[in-house]
Amino acid sequence: MSTLLITHPACLNHLTPLGHPERPERLRAVERALEAEKFQTLARVQAPMAPFEIIALCHPMDYILQIRDATPREGMVRLDADTSMSPGSFEAALRAIGGAIHAVDEVVMKRAANAFVATRPPGHHAETARPMGFCLFDNAAIAARYAQDHHGITRAAIVDFDVHHGNGSQEIFWADKTVMYCSTHQMPLFPGTGAIGESGEFNTVVNAPLRAGDGGEAFRAAFENRILPRLRDFKPELIVISAGFDAHMRDPLANLNLVEADFVWATQKIMDVADQCAEGRVVSLLEGGYDLEALASSAAAHVTTLMRG
Repeated sequence: MSTLLITHPACLNHLTPLGHPERPERLRAVERALEAEKFQTLARVQAPMAPFEIIALCHPMDYILQIRDATPREGMVRLDADTSMSPGSFEAALRAIGGAIHAVDEVVMKRAANAFVATRPPGHHAETARPMGFCLFDNAAIAARYAQDHHGITRAAIVDFDVHHGNGSQEIFWADKTVMYCSTHQMPLFPGTGAIGESGEFNTVVNAPLRAGDGGEAFRAAFENRILPRLRDFKPELIVISAGFDAHMRDPLANLNLVEADFVWATQKIMDVADQCAEGRVVSLLEGGYDLEALASSAAAHVTTLMRG
């Protein structure tokens, strides 16, 4: 089995205001990096569009329709100070979710060793009924719930190493003992959530905040001391990675000092846990990363690690 790469050109049609960090060039940079010769063995498919009933596993139908109806026919509309939509945004969001659930299908059914979904908009800030932080719907949360709903996965985990805390994923699963949410992130930083004491109603939320200026040593210690032991104890049957690469030292939106080797290390550690208790089932979804060079090289390093299986 090969690592599966899922993308779709419609995700380039989610346009944002001039100067906005979450821009189509991000996806182009990742796609160019993954055209290198060493990635030619990747299985490649285009993301389908997710049906509304799948999105409704995590978001109310009224909210889904609200986002659909907010889509402009031309120009752009702002949903909040950071989050906007263009005419192509809603399809892009449906493709991002569709790619995530197709990845779950292929990995759980053992038609792919694991998967990386390179789509946009990202998702981990979207709460149950609130878009924010560049996100419309929570792709990772939907993927985890879909695995439970359609494949009988009992326990799913989301591991989030984006530099910003995934408040949406935490909020959606706050009172759910069947999904563990684990996050390393810079704090204080947008969105302001993610303190160590935020642990959910069933102690299945695991936050390991880092301080501005922290580098690979602190990041790896956060994984080793807080996240990995809890993940092993939880014994997830599927791990979804919220793979943001904005903790890289080059990223303009934060102040951590990770390098590509740190993402390789974290990816391998997550895969090791998946090998122990989840039959190797890992689905990785692109989240943040706003320096194009760092994003491309980090995503390439991440996918290379996934390919080693």
